[in-house]
Parts: sequence; C-alpha cells; structure tokens
Amino acid sequence: MNDMKSKADVRRHLKQLLGGMTEADRHRLSIAACGFLTASPEFTAARVVMLYLSTPHELDTAPLALKCWQAGKTVVVPKVSWDQRRMLPVEITSLQTGITTTGPNIREPIAGKPIPLDLLDLVVVPGLGFSSAGYRIGRGMGFYDRFLAQPDFIGLSCGLAFQEQIIENVPVLDHDVPLGMLVTDRGITRFASQCIQAE
Repeated sequence: MNDMKSKADVRRHLKQLLGGMTEADRHRLSIAACGFLTASPEFTAARVVMLYLSTPHELDTAPLALKCWQAGKTVVVPKVSWDQRRMLPVEITSLQTGITTTGPNIREPIAGKPIPLDLLDLVVVPGLGFSSAGYRIGRGMGFYDRFLAQPDFIGLSCGLAFQEQIIENVPVLDHDVPLGMLVTDRGITRFASQCIQAE
C-alpha cells in the first residue's frame, strides 16, 4: 500500500507542477524536446512512429508529428477502448481532422487504419513523471504498461517530458515496464540495459 500512497502523492505534485507552467514556457520547451528527439538516430531509423495527442498541460507532440510527415514517416496514435482498458494503434494524417476528445480530456482519432504492433518502430510515451532509471509514472490507468508489455511490440519505447518531470524515485510496481530511452528539453538518456528478454 505504501507504493500506491506514494504514487498518489507523486502524481499530485507533478500535476501541480505541470499546471503551473506558462503557455510560453510549455511551447518553448516542447519545441526543444521534440528537436532532440527528431535529431536522434532512433527517430531517423523509424518508419512508423506512435505518439500521443497531448493534453493542454502535457509536452506538445505537434512538432513531432509534423516532422514525421515531412520525413515521410507513418504517424500512429492510440485509440482507446475504455471498456476493454486497452489502446489500439491507429494511423492519422492530420492533427485537426477526425480527432475527438474522450475520457479524461484524451484526444484520439474517431476512426483510422489500425497498425499491427510489430510495425511500430518508435513509441513516444507520455507520463506525469519519469525516473533517471527509465521508469515512468502515468495517470494510474496502466494503458501504456499493458501496451508496451505485449509480446508483439518489438520497437523502442521513448518517454517524452519536460526536465522538471524527472524525479529521483518513481515507485515501481511489478507490472511497470521500463522505457528504452527518455527525451527532455535538455537532451536524451538511453537505457541500453532495459531490453527485456523473453523468458
């Protein structure tokens, strides 16, 4: 129970932190973080990139989507099945057309072509907070942990965050899946040891 309590405390702190950022700072730091990611060899090598449609308080992924399309990459976002508590990767070709808001302020496509998990080269993962060891603290629904744990997913998972979201210790539970890399407005951290071997 301590883990759950501390996760709730950490979430509260991080939500306050994100809510307190100015629009100008959020825009500037989002551009910086997306710039580090799009300049990386991992991004260059990826043909299919899954990213999230950001909420007003999250790091803005719009620059990332635009860079993907400019480079001829396929852009995929999660379509959420709330009753099944899972995400379906769906291709989009616009950030405005065919997008709706569901659940707790989640933007997602109304429709779109489903993309098989094994075709996803890079999955950009949101979070409230991230540790320097590659773990994240999400919003508590476990969608991304379940998604990244699927055996068909063989791509690279990448956290995308403001530097202020990096915290010393993220409470880690058994089902928490570590990330392959983490990108902030200050640079990139890679977690080579996080390759999970099939048992």
